[in-house]
Amino acid sequence: MICTGEREITIMNNENEIDKESRAYKFAAGKGVMNLPNKLTIARMVMIPVFILFFYLQFTAHYFVALAVFGVACLTDLFDGKIARKYNLVTNLGKFLDPIADKVLVLSALVIMLTVPSFFVANLGYWALIVAGCGVALILAREIIVSGFRMVAASSGTVIAADIFGKYKTTCQDISIVVLIVGAGVAELTDHIAGVIVNYVGLAFFALAVVLTVISGINYLVGNRAVLSK
Repeated sequence: MICTGEREITIMNNENEIDKESRAYKFAAGKGVMNLPNKLTIARMVMIPVFILFFYLQFTAHYFVALAVFGVACLTDLFDGKIARKYNLVTNLGKFLDPIADKVLVLSALVIMLTVPSFFVANLGYWALIVAGCGVALILAREIIVSGFRMVAASSGTVIAADIFGKYKTTCQDISIVVLIVGAGVAELTDHIAGVIVNYVGLAFFALAVVLTVISGINYLVGNRAVLSK
């Protein structure tokens, strides 16, 4: 849930303000490591196959149903962090599962969209699908490289905080997924040009996400290159 030193300091400063006898705290704390934030994280992981199921099931407005599941999953990411910070419910289980759930959710969405060419081809031709595939590969490679880089840094006692480009990248990824699915949903229900326009907007955000992915990855490696020299 909380994996940066800055947030941990904030939690420590607020620890004395937490009323551990309140019903809200007891509900959030749960028993053992299975507190509410961790339950939300696990729920997000469970929703990933549900999202994929509705994405592929063929019925009217199935893309919008899949989008609703994706949206709820994203909300669990928002709330588990807020609850963990508010009640100081940080566990090693949460630190381990939360980033995995986030990455698998987003990468699953991008990969399954590649299996439906209309998401990326539009009126651009199949070259766009090839470019999109390369973009998804870059995003996947960046996540693997940065995760490995952080593990190496952690083994030497160094904490690498998220950079601003990484945050913008994540935002653009989420927006692109939502907009592309909306565009597909509209195109499925009507032949109106609105579906094509929404699709182009989604592709623009996807392209921006790929660019920010590359910038963020390079920034991580260059800015923390001293880690590899130890």
